[in-house]
Amino acid sequence: MPMSDELVTVVVADDHPFFRDGVARGLNNSGRIRIVGEAGDGREALELIRAEHPQVAIVDHQMPGLSGVDVVRAVARDGLPTRVILLSAFADSAVVFQALEEGAAGYLTKDASRGDIVEAVVRVAGGHTVLPPELAGGLADQIRLRARSDVPVLSERERQVLDAFARGLSIPQASAELFLGVSTIKTYTQRLYEKLGVSDRAAAVAEAMRRGLLD
Repeated sequence: MPMSDELVTVVVADDHPFFRDGVARGLNNSGRIRIVGEAGDGREALELIRAEHPQVAIVDHQMPGLSGVDVVRAVARDGLPTRVILLSAFADSAVVFQALEEGAAGYLTKDASRGDIVEAVVRVAGGHTVLPPELAGGLADQIRLRARSDVPVLSERERQVLDAFARGLSIPQASAELFLGVSTIKTYTQRLYEKLGVSDRAAAVAEAMRRGLLD
């Protein structure tokens, strides 16, 4: 077994405690990985990553507080050394494409075996990108589609903010509905403006409808 200073340090974040505990226990028992923290929501995960600076974080794609992609984006924005693997119940090439575009180092489905997760963590810690083999073709299709399309890739939060604007909500009202700070909503709004090439909420909604981003 490798010495303790050779173990890959990992944070595991998932809002389902039984699944989270199982992943953490399996990784700890591998003899190659040391768990330095566990989180039950996205905000707690990000706080742990900032505090512990693990080499790898395994983060559920869908979590309360901040989504997995939100965590990936924050890690990239803050220049943190942690590499993030997203876990999801679904093998969706469009979601994987977005995750990689935002800075994820890997993507696994929740039916991955313990051995697969261990190998993914070790490979990601070594600088590799890890994806389920069955998604390789779909991911290539997404890359070709995005290259031909003027449809921007919106994060889950950006879509929620856009939907709020489409329903006539103001920034403070969207903040209250989504349980996010006004400054956070303003950040997502600015990103929407940049991706859609507009400068106000009404124009954002109109442009999103033109591009098929809203029903």
